[in-house]
Amino acid sequence: MEKDFSTLISVSGLPGLYRVVANRHNGLIIEDLTNGQKRFAPVRSHQFSLLASIGIYTEDGTEDLQNVFLAMDAHATPAPDVSVAKDEELRLYFREILPSYDEEMVRMSDIRKVIKWFHFIKENDLMPEASESTAPAAESEEE
Repeated sequence: MEKDFSTLISVSGLPGLYRVVANRHNGLIIEDLTNGQKRFAPVRSHQFSLLASIGIYTEDGTEDLQNVFLAMDAHATPAPDVSVAKDEELRLYFREILPSYDEEMVRMSDIRKVIKWFHFIKENDLMPEASESTAPAAESEEE
């Protein structure tokens, strides 16, 4: 399985992450990454966010989500479990990962979603390798 974010998407109204299998004029054929099932997701019912295009707001602009994930992966402290961690614990962790994130623009729900996606990507061995073009996180934007 490809380890980059060029085909991974978030679909509004559906939990988890998906891979784009094919485009149709009225929607996308997507594959559920947890069970491999394919389904049609119509554009009338869903919005699609390509992970490669998502960024986290920072004081200086935005940071690519992939860079944030790579920083989380390299961080000494493991990412907290969003189902049990308190909001302040999640904020502190996110501040360690991305010190310049814009606390006014990045909502708590965004932080929870990023950490939840990170756990999913790690558990499913979808974490891309760091490359010269993707430096570890330091600054950026959220969806």
